Amino acid sequence: MNREEYVSDAEWHRFLEFSEKLETPCVVINLRTIKKNYIKLQNSFPFAQIYYAVKANPNPKVISLLAEQGSNFDIASRFELDKVLSLGVEPERISYGNTIKKARDIAYFFEKGIRMFATDSKEDLKNIAKYAPGSKVYVRILVENSVTADWPLSRKFGCHPDMAYDLLVQARDAGLTPYGISFHVGSQQRDIGQWNDAIAKTKYLMTSLEEDEGIKLQMINMGGGFPASYIEPTNDLKEYASEITRYLRDDFGDEIPQIILEPGRSLVGNSGILISEVVLISRKNNTALNRWVFQDTGKFNGLIETLGESIKYPVVTLKDSPTAKYGEVILAGPTCDSMDIMYEDCKYRLPIDLKIGDRLYWLSTGAYTSSYASVEFNGFPPITTHIMD
Repeated sequence: MNREEYVSDAEWHRFLEFSEKLETPCVVINLRTIKKNYIKLQNSFPFAQIYYAVKANPNPKVISLLAEQGSNFDIASRFELDKVLSLGVEPERISYGNTIKKARDIAYFFEKGIRMFATDSKEDLKNIAKYAPGSKVYVRILVENSVTADWPLSRKFGCHPDMAYDLLVQARDAGLTPYGISFHVGSQQRDIGQWNDAIAKTKYLMTSLEEDEGIKLQMINMGGGFPASYIEPTNDLKEYASEITRYLRDDFGDEIPQIILEPGRSLVGNSGILISEVVLISRKNNTALNRWVFQDTGKFNGLIETLGESIKYPVVTLKDSPTAKYGEVILAGPTCDSMDIMYEDCKYRLPIDLKIGDRLYWLSTGAYTSSYASVEFNGFPPITTHIMD
């Protein structure tokens, strides 16, 4: 695996110097990379507002950096809200993007000054009308993305466009402001055409509401889905921006509504390197070709997105070289759970001379690692995060 495709030599040496004495397992986050990614996204979509999906990496220094850059924030819970507000972010820069929420949490958000809420169901809409009167609401529609997204987000979230139509009418009648429509084409979406289908559905729905009900929606929330750099190839962000902008112009001409983006993975994914230590190397019989490489972290402590081998992280070692000899391995974690295997079907290759105590470096692990870690499974504490300025 060519490490230089993911980390420049200068940043790699800076990272090694920073991390040399850190105890494993841990994740090192490079704030310079996040800032660079934010500026690139902003320049690629100059007409859009960015709402960082805090769930991707809720580290306070990451949030503060993005706040300084002018980012808004997509929040999933009152706990995220408290954290973001405590860092000085104004409530006007926050959206409650979770469609699954308690009535008392809606009231809490409203009390804290939040006035923009996502919904996809009648009961949730009733709670918003009761506990957040007069607020802006946007309805999330279902988008089928199970084939081309590495981490699909269909089925659980969103509703059929026919129901979205009804919900926006009910929002108006309940004294709320029908504000927009949202969709999410799936995390790590490699098929740019998925945005075309979703935008076309949105355009039809917006036109119908305006013509039939006199409801003119102002906003489209296109969610996230832009990729980070893993093993599976993707187009560059500029290709996504060019095509998505064309889709918007094809459907809306010069009257493109307000556009919101909710990036998470694409902003922070390649900012992180997870460091683990090899605990054990073994074979299951005397003639087995594959080595089992057990390390000190796994699915339950940072690498949950290897579930189903969905996200394929680049993994490198300090023994990699053009002359090194490699062999196939099965990568597994340290816990007493048979699910704690990261890669078995996808054949990773690591140096033959890999030893117990050597370190593995999991690249592009800045998103959904520390925030997915279990609290105390098998007694292991949550993976530690270190920030490199």
